[in-house]
Amino acid sequence: MAPTPHTRRSVLGSSLAVPVGLALSGALAAPALAAPPFAAARKAPALALSGRPRASWGAQSGEITAHSATVWTRSDRPARMYVETSPSESFRYGVRRHDGPLLGPGTDFTGTTTVRDLPPGRQIHYRVVLTDPADPRRTGEPVQGTFRTTPVSRRADVRFLWSGDLAGQGWGINPDLGGYRVFEEMRLLDPDFFLFSGDTIYADGPIQASVARPDGSVWRNVTTEEKSKVAETLAEFRGNFRYNLLDRNLRDFNAQVPVLAQWDDHEVRNNWYPGQILDDPRYAVKDVDTLAARARQAFGEYFPVTDLRGGRAEGRMYRVMRYGPLLDVFVLDMRTYRDANSPGTRTEDPIGILGAEQAAWLGRELSRSRATWKVIAADMPLGIVVPDGAANFEAVAQGDPGAPLGRELQIAGLLRHIKHQRITGTLWLTADVHYTAANHYAPERAAFTDFAPFWEFVSGPVGAGGFPAGRLDETFGPRTAYVQSAPVANMSPAENPPYFGEVSIDGDSGELTVRLRRQGGGVLFTKTLQPGRVGQHT
Repeated sequence: MAPTPHTRRSVLGSSLAVPVGLALSGALAAPALAAPPFAAARKAPALALSGRPRASWGAQSGEITAHSATVWTRSDRPARMYVETSPSESFRYGVRRHDGPLLGPGTDFTGTTTVRDLPPGRQIHYRVVLTDPADPRRTGEPVQGTFRTTPVSRRADVRFLWSGDLAGQGWGINPDLGGYRVFEEMRLLDPDFFLFSGDTIYADGPIQASVARPDGSVWRNVTTEEKSKVAETLAEFRGNFRYNLLDRNLRDFNAQVPVLAQWDDHEVRNNWYPGQILDDPRYAVKDVDTLAARARQAFGEYFPVTDLRGGRAEGRMYRVMRYGPLLDVFVLDMRTYRDANSPGTRTEDPIGILGAEQAAWLGRELSRSRATWKVIAADMPLGIVVPDGAANFEAVAQGDPGAPLGRELQIAGLLRHIKHQRITGTLWLTADVHYTAANHYAPERAAFTDFAPFWEFVSGPVGAGGFPAGRLDETFGPRTAYVQSAPVANMSPAENPPYFGEVSIDGDSGELTVRLRRQGGGVLFTKTLQPGRVGQHT
């Protein structure tokens, strides 16, 4: 690992060991993993009920505003959580205490605390403290992190990263490679936040101790009991989220970079849709809605998203994050409200991929937005054909280059709304397809023409198998300005290093620049867009 620089987001106390009871298969771990010598796939020991509580799973922040933020942690036993904040990394002055919840088995010993009354556009340092509920004098070792509140000045620069797809296709935490090293590379870029664009876990993708690669070499994985089979129980879904937190790189990243997380299919099961009944011998639970409810609860427990904690039915995954005057991020949920996957040939489709309520919300919120840039964070692409079996389709496009059909009808209505309302500064960010690309959409090339030109940028996977580029559907006139992908299906991250994207907005000019990046490979492609335009041409 590269040495940690002294940046405005350097973090104290980042030397957390891998939590007890988590296993590493094979020989010695890389220094970044530091796992205890337990046998592979061994079940974690029972929680200790005495002693000082430990936050060995690190800390995260999210839901950042100009004056508040949500801080997350997990305890190794019942504990009371509180958070101290300070403008000083050393906590020498300005320390304030924010009381939090009692962490217990109802939330898998996870919890969040909202810290309030913060100054805007400032670096805030925090430390999470856990105390014994029976004796508040017995406190655990604090876990420290940092975040930056959103600016109120239009002159303040904004920069964030995005990617998706972690621990997929059997490629997990490899100690020989130092684990998820891409997160250390992203941490060193010091972004304001990270948009985690879905498939944050692979609940349907068991992780084996070793995987034979085509060249005869062996990929080794850290393994746990919960990752040895498809997730069906709430405990197994929770274990999938804990699996990724075994990685030191990810825990250090979480302590420094706030996360804005959304989900896609693999938080539950590949290509799922509401009401689906599974025909898969790996599953004893066949009702996908039951699996999705458990996955949703675990997601809310393991990310700092307070609206989803406790599995609340009224909580929703789609939301907007307003990051100062320059940026609004509209986080979509293209999974929960969709209709069933089909050939996509219907001439009417009132449900679509978003559902009627979410589609109306998105149009309404885009119209209300006064931000210079309106990023639509979609967990699936618009114009890339994503099959589901031989006859059905998983995303929006279905390969017919003519007038909109099926789910394309809903997207056409949204694009028409953006044009007619003269909503400026929209662009789409997505992941899902396991390669990186920059696609430009224009009416002069399209079968459907009642929309303004726009860009869709694709990135990922951040830690899963790489796949060849998919074909484009011409309904909305896409043209690929750049693409890089694996030459064959399911190349390991060792052969096909992870992709991620960077978005930066200049506070002086308002220009937005997108950079497509690759672990160890620097910048692959750059595109700068001008503010105040209805559409952006190539």
